Amino acid sequence: MKREKKLWIVFALVMSVSFAVLGYYGYEIYQQAPPVPKEIVSDSGEVVFSESEIKDGQNIWQSIGGQEVGSIWGHGAYVAPDWTADWLHREAVFILDIYAQKDFNKKYEELDAEKQSALKIRLQNDVRTNRYNSETGILTISDNRVAAIESLSEYYKGLFTNDPKFDKLRGDYAIPKNSIKDVEKMHKMNAFFFWATWATVTNRPDDTISYTHNWPSDELVGNTTTTELLAWSGVSIILLILSVGILVFYHAKSGEEEAFPLPKEDPLIKQGKTKSMGLVTKYFWIVSLLMVLQMVFGIITAHYGVEGNGLYGIPIDQILPYAVTRTWHTQLAIFWIATAWLATGLYIAPAVSGKDPKFQCFGINFLFIALLIIVLGSMVGQWFGVMQKLNLVQNFWFGHQGYEYVDLGRFWQIFLLVGLFLWLALMIRPLIPVLKKKTEEKNLIILFLVSCTAIAMFYGAGLMWGRQTNLAIAEYWRWWVVHLWVEGFFEVFATVVIAFLFVRLGLLKTKTATLNVLFATIIFMSGGILGTFHHLYFSGTPTAIMALGATFSALEVVPLTLIGFEAYQNYKISKSTQWIADYKWPIYFMISVAFWNFLGAGIFGFIINPPIALYYVQGLNTTPLHGHTALFGVYGMLGIGLVLFVLRSLYRNVSWNNKLLKITFWSLNIGLFLMAILSLLPIGVWQAIESINHGMWYARSSELMQQPEMITLKWLRAIGDSIFGIGFITMAWFVFELTLKNKK
Repeated sequence: MKREKKLWIVFALVMSVSFAVLGYYGYEIYQQAPPVPKEIVSDSGEVVFSESEIKDGQNIWQSIGGQEVGSIWGHGAYVAPDWTADWLHREAVFILDIYAQKDFNKKYEELDAEKQSALKIRLQNDVRTNRYNSETGILTISDNRVAAIESLSEYYKGLFTNDPKFDKLRGDYAIPKNSIKDVEKMHKMNAFFFWATWATVTNRPDDTISYTHNWPSDELVGNTTTTELLAWSGVSIILLILSVGILVFYHAKSGEEEAFPLPKEDPLIKQGKTKSMGLVTKYFWIVSLLMVLQMVFGIITAHYGVEGNGLYGIPIDQILPYAVTRTWHTQLAIFWIATAWLATGLYIAPAVSGKDPKFQCFGINFLFIALLIIVLGSMVGQWFGVMQKLNLVQNFWFGHQGYEYVDLGRFWQIFLLVGLFLWLALMIRPLIPVLKKKTEEKNLIILFLVSCTAIAMFYGAGLMWGRQTNLAIAEYWRWWVVHLWVEGFFEVFATVVIAFLFVRLGLLKTKTATLNVLFATIIFMSGGILGTFHHLYFSGTPTAIMALGATFSALEVVPLTLIGFEAYQNYKISKSTQWIADYKWPIYFMISVAFWNFLGAGIFGFIINPPIALYYVQGLNTTPLHGHTALFGVYGMLGIGLVLFVLRSLYRNVSWNNKLLKITFWSLNIGLFLMAILSLLPIGVWQAIESINHGMWYARSSELMQQPEMITLKWLRAIGDSIFGIGFITMAWFVFELTLKNKK
């Protein structure tokens, strides 16, 4: 049996088995998600909250930005607190003070250790006992918890409305006055906060751990590490070491590829250009503009960390609050990176066949207009949502869904999904005649089309939750989009595209490229699909999710251990022939992708992968450390590299402004490195230490985050950000200068 055929069989097995397991445990999440009670009642029979109030409260939280304003269960933004950790600790302290006043006529903190320990046990018996009746749907809570709810409801009402007592705290949290303008809405959002917090501390039925596996850490209520956390963390590390050893052995055994003569001149010079291939230039204009716009909103968003109620004294939070700027900053990153990759596909498909199918140009132009409408329409809708100018139904459809990376309203999600299927059609049509010829590139083209199909289809996972879906279930589907769509199938697409470009340049044999891509895809997907679960350890999921997530997310790191070899190979390619010097900067960006794959996705990613690590650092600055260095460092750099490959092919006999590209390359890489090392990493490490010593509530508190030394670390980010921003500007400058000066 041919090696290619064997790899295809293994690929099919990996995909089918992995998705079967992913689907089965998705069903388990549906069955075991924290229940939303029909009513929450006190021991004395008082109805505290209803099911509709909890669900409406979730929608109200989403409408003000949701995961862009603090976090729930550790998922979201980092300036405001994690509301579940914050509520849990405040509730615990309130009830302990009730006990202490009643028994000893003192505050809890004034008691000796022995008395405090006794009261903590009483508190834990109260809050950890699961009193939800699955037959009636009624959750009963103690009168002490009701008193705590009343007190905390007043606290959060003051914070989210306009109580002057909270002006400083609102500034620390970057929450504008009157984020919630209606008292009834505030009551409902408090209902959601309490329910989400209840799930973090109440034991699952017939178990000794909470629905969120005892996250967040808080020793007052008995939220501490478990045996499963430690055991599966050990398994993940052992499996990582074993798999790395196997991969290195396989790589050494395979040996280097046999050398073959390289072309004496650029093969693409003789390649014809169809009309549709030239139309992708306008997509790169949008990529450049969105990059600069994303940078602007990134600057404002970062500044909110040191001045939460404005920008250098200008009270912009009343018209452009943190929730909006952060939403736009993260969403624009997805938009411009995806646009760069999709435009590369639009260029490659007709380049392979050498001609445009009927209406190809119309389709590319139509898709371009649709893209503009989606970007601008979703941004406007999100602003209206956060500014509370839409009702809850309107907000769900056209405003802000409140889920990080999929913040856009449901209408815009559907619009984007339709656009992706249109893009898929534009990919398939030019390649059908080539497939019929059964050329040597057939397997590579099939894999290219498989990745294109997956990109179109898997964004549809974002439509699987409804307006009032249980948060645990919505998180399951959200990570299908964020992990599988963004990190999974776009990764396969990029791998195929790069291999295909090197084949077209005569730098790789077709068979070698096909085998390498198939093998790389199998290795990545073996860990990547079920590795999705590592995002869901503490999101109201059963224990099996932790076992699978820890095991398979370790495998995601394995391919990255040979990334140095990939970088070296790309560097050798850049020096292989004289004409390849024209492709110096696209190849250099591929080398930087390898570096950030190792550092950002590998090292910084594994810092937060094992369950025991994530238990203490989920929702801390270790997450944006990984996010920035992996999302931009890998996918952003790759997007820029692909843009430059296409532009080099389109403008073949044009001298490039290498000075601008040199500034772009080094500014982006040095700026990103300094942003990570000077600010995000030390802040994240400091928070992690405080989380271990005191609990998650303190690691995200205003008390810690507003300390002078912490503010200094936040300001240090400006060094890297400034250098980084220069790279964005020079990249946009280069694209417009090249394309507008050479229109013919």
